[in-house]
Amino acid sequence: MSLSRIALASGRSIELTDLRMSSTYGGVLEGYPCKSINDMKVRGLQRQAERAFPSTPVHLVSPARKYPDQPAGAFGPVEVLPSVACIGAFRSTAVAPELDPVLHCSALIVVWFQTGLDFPPSEDADLGLHNIRWEQLAQDHEL
Repeated sequence: MSLSRIALASGRSIELTDLRMSSTYGGVLEGYPCKSINDMKVRGLQRQAERAFPSTPVHLVSPARKYPDQPAGAFGPVEVLPSVACIGAFRSTAVAPELDPVLHCSALIVVWFQTGLDFPPSEDADLGLHNIRWEQLAQDHEL
């Protein structure tokens, strides 16, 4: 049973089967959001997805980064990621047309960031999620 469906820009419909959300900066006790911290956060979330779903390809939607008008600190300018970090497991019909659609499907793990807890996020909120190149990134497998 799927949690939700998304229509990609390509017209393909994908189903969300697993969703993990967390605070982007949860657990950060010192410092401030900057490029080096954010790069570690993004890489860490991607590695977390790869460990959680080792047999499925993982795709990172590059997050939007904002630069508020605040003075730079010791680690450079303030750089802020969206407040919610997400890992989603998606599936759809098989990519390869020769595969039996009853016996096969395609799957992809997607890592992205969004500003709120709503799902699916609005198309305006995260075009990167809706523009996934499913046919190039997803992997077919037998059910």
